[in-house]
Amino acid sequence: MASREIDNPARNQETLLQTPAGFAVPPWVSIFNRTATLFCIIFLALVFTASFAGAQARDGAESRVQSLYENAKDAEKRGDLPTAIADYQAILKISPRPGRAYNNLGALYVKSGRYEDAAQVLQQGLKLDPGMSSALALSGIAEYNLGRYAAARAHLEAALRANPQDADAESYLAGTLMKSGDLEAAAKCLEEVTRRNPKNQEALYNLGKVYMQLSQKTLAKLNQIDPNSYFVHEVSGEIMESMQNYDGALVEYEKAVEMEPEHPGAHLKLANAYWSLRMWKPAGEQFRAELENNPRSCEAHAKLGDILIEEQSDFAGAVAETSKALELCPGLEEAHLDRGRALLKLNRNEEALSDLLAAEKADPSVSSTHFLLAQAYRAAGKTSEAKAEMLLFSKLEEDARAAASTRLREVLKNKENPN
Repeated sequence: MASREIDNPARNQETLLQTPAGFAVPPWVSIFNRTATLFCIIFLALVFTASFAGAQARDGAESRVQSLYENAKDAEKRGDLPTAIADYQAILKISPRPGRAYNNLGALYVKSGRYEDAAQVLQQGLKLDPGMSSALALSGIAEYNLGRYAAARAHLEAALRANPQDADAESYLAGTLMKSGDLEAAAKCLEEVTRRNPKNQEALYNLGKVYMQLSQKTLAKLNQIDPNSYFVHEVSGEIMESMQNYDGALVEYEKAVEMEPEHPGAHLKLANAYWSLRMWKPAGEQFRAELENNPRSCEAHAKLGDILIEEQSDFAGAVAETSKALELCPGLEEAHLDRGRALLKLNRNEEALSDLLAAEKADPSVSSTHFLLAQAYRAAGKTSEAKAEMLLFSKLEEDARAAASTRLREVLKNKENPN
């Protein structure tokens, strides 16, 4: 029977465990430990499976986003904007976080003329990345086209702070300032644009408009103070002159001179109006009258020299007048050109070359300067240089004729098709 008292070792482990302290541990504890272990294994397996599935899903989403992005760019290149828009919309449904997608979708909306949609989607992108300069510029453009100029100005100014070289943002900011009536700020903006790009015709045109509007605004204020003052007539003349209404400008400038004949600049403005009409005699009289009031007027001296050349009456006098102008204002480029013309007439060719080269350096696009240089080089026996200058002269003249012909065709086309 003693053998019955000896427990099977395996059975003993199932029925009774001894703790180090000698206490017996019930069998259910062992079962619990095994069950807990099993649950941990199952949980870890589920977590691993979920992580693996999540990684696969992320990889699939990234692959889908990349494919949509490439398709969108291809569609945009083909000019298929609706397809490109749909692709970017799909990208944002899959992954609504990338700011670039909002920016690109906003750009497509702007191209399509969907400015309200552009403003909304770009605002979403800017919430994710407030410093995204391209989105700021596009938002400004969208707001401008929606007539919301305060919002447009805020976005465009922020865009230019982030990227001062953004020419489109700067151009739209100038337009926004003009539309909102802040003419002083518009003038400063356009002056900066034309300083960097002197051949930007649109900016130059808008700058002229702003100056004219500022003049009109000033004139209105002057009229409120005294509608028959010297300044009212002078500003009125300037406005008419800016519109090339020289006859009207003459009337206003003459009234100004009658009222204050000793006022500096009064005779100069009247003289310039006569000069623009090639009325050399009255122009000369007024330039001399200006010099009596202001002997240091380099413009009056330069224009007097030009008149003497045009009249072919006194080339030595023209040299003297233009030399005086350059003495007072060394940077007066047109005086170099006129002095060179006068020196050529006096057969002082080497001296003429110096002035004409200075005029060419100041503005190489003036065709007449190259023609005069060719004459001076030929007279000095420098035939190769003369030939080179004539080639430049011919090229500039040809370009000018082609541009004039293009403008004429456009005018005629607009007249034939007014709508």
